[in-house]
Amino acid sequence: MEQTTYLQHKVKNTLQSLLLIISLGGLCAWLAWFLGGLPLAVATALVILISYPINPVASPEWAMRLFRARRLTPNEAPDLYRLMAQLTRRAGLEQIPQLYYLPSDVMNAFTTGDRHNAAIAVSDGLLRRMAWREMAGVLAHELVHVVNQDTRLMAFADLTSRVTGFLSMIGQLLLLINLPLMLFGQTTLPWIPILLLLVAPTLSALAQLALSRSREYEADLGAVKLTGDPLGLASALNKLEPPRHRLLERLLHPGPRIPDPSLLRTHPPTDDRVARLMALTHQGSTTSDEVLSASDIRHLLAHNPYRPRWHRNGMWY
Repeated sequence: MEQTTYLQHKVKNTLQSLLLIISLGGLCAWLAWFLGGLPLAVATALVILISYPINPVASPEWAMRLFRARRLTPNEAPDLYRLMAQLTRRAGLEQIPQLYYLPSDVMNAFTTGDRHNAAIAVSDGLLRRMAWREMAGVLAHELVHVVNQDTRLMAFADLTSRVTGFLSMIGQLLLLINLPLMLFGQTTLPWIPILLLLVAPTLSALAQLALSRSREYEADLGAVKLTGDPLGLASALNKLEPPRHRLLERLLHPGPRIPDPSLLRTHPPTDDRVARLMALTHQGSTTSDEVLSASDIRHLLAHNPYRPRWHRNGMWY
């Protein structure tokens, strides 16, 4: 991949993320100023600045317990840890993220924590169905989330959205209180700011979803930079995409299925992500050697006493 192509994608993703962050903060600040003037705007900014460092995002162990994930030791998964060590070294991180086994038949992987204490969970279904080069792409993608501190960034976006929703609720209560005065003609209300007040939580949520999609694009780009293998990650993404036309869906709902609105997705459409990766493929590799290794992790799965099982509520755990 030529350096100019990589830089173009990098600059585009960075500017998009920066614009979305400014939009989230600006909407929250405007809402606070509209309701209480400069004092409330300053107080809101102080609340966000004080709450952000103590956000419980930096507790990987607590998050993994919620998902019943079990920590994998280097003795249990030596190949995976060697791969993580190689990727971590290329990413410039000092601490190798801990790997966790998620007892779920659904193919999934996620990251929590920060650069100093991170954890990556991989599901049973992912380990069973991914080829080694695909697994390398998935782990590199999750590792780039750690490098870019996306968990902190999304925690900030979530905090800002919550504050925006709280301020909007206060504004709507004040609007209801002033409705009798408005009906008797004793006061007038600026309708455009009032309309923005009502839709502020929705706008904030949409901006938060757009930021999440932007960070996924950035993680894809960073994963290719680490592995030098765009095809591996593209193949993994195709496997992670759920079947579009399952047999039961075709029987109950004949005809083409209406796709989910792109604005309501936390991840970009798989076709778009794969297209970007394929475009990078024709530019060549980013590193002199690809992260490829002959590995067999079936012994880990075969002798694992903590395998997924079917629960009466229909969930794998």
